[in-house]
Amino acid sequence: MTNDPEIWPGKPYPLGATWDGNGVNFAIFSENAEKVALCLFESSEASNEAHRIPLKERTHWIWHCYIPGLKPGQLYGYRVYGRYAPKEGHRFNGHKVLLDPYAKVIGRRVDWRDEMFGYKLDGARKDLTMDRRDNAAYAPLAAVINPEFDWGCDKRLRIPWHETIIYELHVKGFSKLHPQIPEHLRGTYAGLASDPVLRHFKDLGVTAVELMPVHHHVNEKHLSDKGMTNYWGYNTLSYFAPDVGYAADRTPQGGIQEFKGMVKILHAAGIEVILDVVYNHTAEGNQLGPTLSFRGIDNLCYYRLSDKNKRYYEDFTGCGNSQNMRHPRVLQLIMDSLRYWILEMHVDGFRFDLASTLARELFAVDKLGGFFDIIHQDPVISQVKLIAEPWDVGEGGYQVGNFPPGWTEWNGKYRDCVRGFWKGDGGTASEFATRLCGSSDLYEDDGRHPYASINFVTCHDGFTLQDLVTFNDKHNEANLEENKDGDNNNLSWNCGVEGPTEKADILELRERQKRNMFVTLFLSQGVPMISGGDELSRSQQGNNNAYCQDNELSWHHWNLWNDHQRNFLEFAKKVIHMHKNQPVLKRRKFFRGKDSLGKGIKDAMWFEPSGIEMTGDAWQHYVRCFGGLFSGDHIDEQDEQGKQIHGDTLLVLMNAHHKGIDFTLPKIEAKCSWKLVLDTFESNPAERYYQQAELYKLRDRSLAVFSKEKGAPRA
Repeated sequence: MTNDPEIWPGKPYPLGATWDGNGVNFAIFSENAEKVALCLFESSEASNEAHRIPLKERTHWIWHCYIPGLKPGQLYGYRVYGRYAPKEGHRFNGHKVLLDPYAKVIGRRVDWRDEMFGYKLDGARKDLTMDRRDNAAYAPLAAVINPEFDWGCDKRLRIPWHETIIYELHVKGFSKLHPQIPEHLRGTYAGLASDPVLRHFKDLGVTAVELMPVHHHVNEKHLSDKGMTNYWGYNTLSYFAPDVGYAADRTPQGGIQEFKGMVKILHAAGIEVILDVVYNHTAEGNQLGPTLSFRGIDNLCYYRLSDKNKRYYEDFTGCGNSQNMRHPRVLQLIMDSLRYWILEMHVDGFRFDLASTLARELFAVDKLGGFFDIIHQDPVISQVKLIAEPWDVGEGGYQVGNFPPGWTEWNGKYRDCVRGFWKGDGGTASEFATRLCGSSDLYEDDGRHPYASINFVTCHDGFTLQDLVTFNDKHNEANLEENKDGDNNNLSWNCGVEGPTEKADILELRERQKRNMFVTLFLSQGVPMISGGDELSRSQQGNNNAYCQDNELSWHHWNLWNDHQRNFLEFAKKVIHMHKNQPVLKRRKFFRGKDSLGKGIKDAMWFEPSGIEMTGDAWQHYVRCFGGLFSGDHIDEQDEQGKQIHGDTLLVLMNAHHKGIDFTLPKIEAKCSWKLVLDTFESNPAERYYQQAELYKLRDRSLAVFSKEKGAPRA
């Protein structure tokens, strides 16, 4: 558009840029601005806007206009004018072009220059002095989109929580090195929807992929200066725009189409799509951060500022700022974003990063805060999968078990307990049994179910499973922070301290510990989540904070070079399919510890190695070996057709001791025997049958699973 455009008043809703087939409506919220100008750019290479259009219409603090004839692909930004008074919370700077908070796609990424900061970087008063240089040549720009897409018969899959198996992955890292995917599709949305990937998911048995952040994010300047990137993407700038950096088609419209196509293909394969979303903070950082969008549009509204001095930001995230969840327009932004991804992009759910931050109405975490009230009453958002990372870095931020009904949670207590038990920590057996049974201590009191617990042993943040059993200390030197970054918890695994000293024995012990923790995950009530690549024995060489490693250190390696890797992948498949075929492992109700059928067997029972049932006193001792029985006859649930659910009764023997123990298989009823399903001392044990009361040699640091069979043991 070279001629001056015709400007109509337009409408205040919807926010953002909306193409209706004849033109585009622009609407942006700013309560404290004195004036707002829409900036239209002719190309991403343009050093300045072709048109700067003052917005004369303002309705309820929303500035708006309509431009007839404007089409999808148009690049735009805003200049927002007002007071630059940081101590009062205002950081308006009309010299800066700003990104629309409702941008549906990014047409130009930020180019890090000093002009991207609203204050003088070399000034003695730091952020108190406004920078008057223009940033139009370097600012990120939004693009107008055409929302049309042929979804066909696609719809959300609505897989029940108790049938869900989550696979957490990074879109780029997952397929970047996959040899069977065409090179130009590796590391992209299209690559994630390719046939080799779909086969892997099907063979493995997962039902949902949880994508690490795909909202458009910014690589922090300090990382760019080091030649590094924010690989994980937890530095969001736009809550509506899929990051086109993960698209094979890097054009703005092409990136959106490719994302939608990925969702459609995954749905056709029976796989749900869950997004990891970061609404707790933005990429603008603290008072010394850049002015990219929210800060320059209305800093006082969008961010939690210190009551003592509004120059500074409340930081419950460790990332410099926290979104102001007390402001209705900020809540609206998040709700509009969630609905957009559900209705327009067809995703099936969300995992909320540092979700405790979203619940901070004042300072303390309030689980009945406005954010949750709005979610629960929303007829769209309340019907998808909602997962909380139930902590932040602020005081009182660890809220595992405290989120409202309707929410599931990453169960950090499950992770820590499972690791501790298999490491050999004392005093963990009683809690370990509780975690196996769905963590009723955390979720039952408020009416939730076992599937409120998202169980995991590893995730993107921390060691991979391979590294967890390999390294006693973190090795984050590649992050160029002198190995000072990363969590220090759960280190000192010391696999080989007690017992074997030969290298081959230590290697086998590590593989056994991997099997122990992986099978524990799928024997536990709740929703299992796999950290992508663990089934491939993926290693980050001891780096437990690879957030900035966009390279082969983080990417998945698909060529399995040794027997350990190949055997573990097959073991993982076997374990997952065992889980899928055993109703007793997917209960929707908690165990009661009672015999509701009058057969002398409780729905859950615990046994000492002697084969007798454990008493309350037994749990008080230093227990590192015990057994659990889970009755398939006591599942007080019905399937979708109203038929009573029955399944196998499973016996699980667990030995975290460094010595083998003879375990007497319990005698529970006449005319039955025990069939060995798996034993983690071997990657693929032969099927064997045992009599009740027979001794089973449970080897050191191993787990065995049996199913109850009718009749005497088979030959």
